[in-house]
Amino acid sequence: MKIAVIGGGSWGTALAQLCAKNGHNVWLWVRNASLAKEMNAKRENTRYLPGFKLADNLNISSTLEASLKGAELIVYVSPSQVLKVFLPELLRLVSADCPVVVASKGIDLKTLKPLSVLSFELVPSVRQRYAVLSGPSFAYEVMCGLPTAVSLACENTELGSKLREVFSNQSFRVYSSTDVLGVELGGALKNIIAIASGISDGLEFGYNARAALITRGLAEITRLGEKMGAKSNTFMGLSGIGDLMLTCTGDLSRNRQVGLRLAKGQDLEQIEREMTNLAEGIKTTEATFSLAKQLDVEMPITQAVYSVIHDKVPAMDAFKLLMSRSLKAE
Repeated sequence: MKIAVIGGGSWGTALAQLCAKNGHNVWLWVRNASLAKEMNAKRENTRYLPGFKLADNLNISSTLEASLKGAELIVYVSPSQVLKVFLPELLRLVSADCPVVVASKGIDLKTLKPLSVLSFELVPSVRQRYAVLSGPSFAYEVMCGLPTAVSLACENTELGSKLREVFSNQSFRVYSSTDVLGVELGGALKNIIAIASGISDGLEFGYNARAALITRGLAEITRLGEKMGAKSNTFMGLSGIGDLMLTCTGDLSRNRQVGLRLAKGQDLEQIEREMTNLAEGIKTTEATFSLAKQLDVEMPITQAVYSVIHDKVPAMDAFKLLMSRSLKAE
């Protein structure tokens, strides 16, 4: 099978390598032409995942047409905020039945819509061949071949089962779901809580505080998800609590690192400039804060993170306000 992976960051490279090692003919589209040239020459992504030799059947290109020609599957791993621009163009270059697996995580800032909702509005015919891949999966560990389990959600159960096989091997296990909205929301919203967890750890609040943030963070993620029509039990799975635990505790988490640096009083613009990989939680916080207000859903942790990121409230002050809220039943 020819698979076109769109996005040459760490996660895109890891998924491309995974599919190539599973025996597929993989084309990885990299936006930066000089990086694509270097990756082909060195057989390594020195910018995002240095130290790993890329599989021989992994082709790298900065040309969309070459990457997508004859593709039987698109795996989208570029930033979530540009999916609405990319998707119609990608689908124009492939056959009318080519499936799309979205592995990016976020909510569109302008429309406040999850990526699947936006995609189905842009291209209604894509719905039955659209899937979301999400779960606790650091790219570095996937490249190392360490045991990993994720969720793949597709409303078309037959296609979902086939796509599950594409990614699965002895070290990468994929579970099926039909709750596309729930799986993608879990993957997007956990990044907000990961920033909060990083702030808490950066302020040296301890393990008790981190556990409370994860638990109450899951509660507000589920609350918003249910209001939007997702299934509550999805958030108890790999794309919910699984991914949430990983990103809130693992030092490889970009969003956790953002929180750690915010706690030290560093400027957000500086943090973003100095990060090699994009931390999706920054924009997701802004979108989710507005979405929660629109839907009248209480999300106090999200509100606290928003106040630190966008209102420049000192991290300590934001957390004091969070802890001084009126008491209530769990």
